[in-house]
Amino acid sequence: MKKQLFVVLALFAAPFSALAADITEKEVVAAQQAWGNGIVKIGKADNPKKAAIAHIDRFYGYDLGTVLFKPTLASEDQFRGSEREALSYFIGEDMAEDKGFALAPYTAVRWENEAIILSGDTALAMGNYFFTGADGNVTKVEYSFGYIRDENGDLKINLHHSSLPFSAS
Repeated sequence: MKKQLFVVLALFAAPFSALAADITEKEVVAAQQAWGNGIVKIGKADNPKKAAIAHIDRFYGYDLGTVLFKPTLASEDQFRGSEREALSYFIGEDMAEDKGFALAPYTAVRWENEAIILSGDTALAMGNYFFTGADGNVTKVEYSFGYIRDENGDLKINLHHSSLPFSAS
């Protein structure tokens, strides 16, 4: 009986152990790199809409609750609280100001973290990321990202704010 009870408890505990584990800096850095690779992939895809939907589903926590998303190039519809609005930003669909940020195409995204704050099952990261265009030009963008775990233990973005650096001119 003890052995059976242990097996049953182990089966129930396995899915929860991923949820209970603290987020690590290594996981945040891996999530950042994967997000950047996903942006590059959207711009190169034969079907950018399909690639963008997969990107949003993989990296953003819209299915978990509220996502605070303020994209770099959004000023009229500056906050993107739904998957549809995020998709429009990435590929230029539903909102007039959207031109398809992820369609650039980019060849690389490089991250420089100012800091990563770890707090149990949440994390925050702030810094600059650099988007390299097909022409070799690099655009510096400031960002703040928040991360939470989903039911599979994967990191999902629940805060994404990015902006171009301030210019006095």
